[in-house]
Amino acid sequence: MARIIALDFGKKRTGVAVTDPLKIIATALETVDSNELIGYLKKYMLTEPVEKIIIGYPLNLDDTPTDATPLVEKFIVKFGNVFPAMPVEKIDERLTSKMASREIAGMGLKKKDRQQKGLIDTVAAVMMLQEYLANQ
Repeated sequence: MARIIALDFGKKRTGVAVTDPLKIIATALETVDSNELIGYLKKYMLTEPVEKIIIGYPLNLDDTPTDATPLVEKFIVKFGNVFPAMPVEKIDERLTSKMASREIAGMGLKKKDRQQKGLIDTVAAVMMLQEYLANQ
C-alpha cells in the first residue's frame, strides 16, 4: 500500500512527514534543505510507494496570501514538472508552527533542543498529516 507524504515547505527548510502503509499513523521523516527537496523525494519514492503529497498552504487568518504563499506555489509547479502523475493537495497550515512549538515545549526537551527550527518544521508536518488523516 502506498504512503502519503506531508511537507511543511519553507524558504530554507522543509519538514517532511509520512504515513505508514495503512495510512493510520503519521511519522516524522526529517527536515530537508528546501533546495534539495526534489532530489530527496525522488530518492524516497524509489524505495517507497507514495500515492499523494500534501503540502501546507500558508494563508493569513483573513485568507489572504502570506509572503510564503508564492514560494509554495512555485514549488508545487516545480514538483508537478518532475512528478506529473503525483497528486498534490494543498492544506491549510495556519498556526501549525505555533502549535508545533507548544507541543515541543511540552516534551520536556532541553531549551537548546527545543530551539532547533528543523524540529519545529518536522513536527508541523506531522501535525498537518495527522489532521489530514483524521479528516479522511
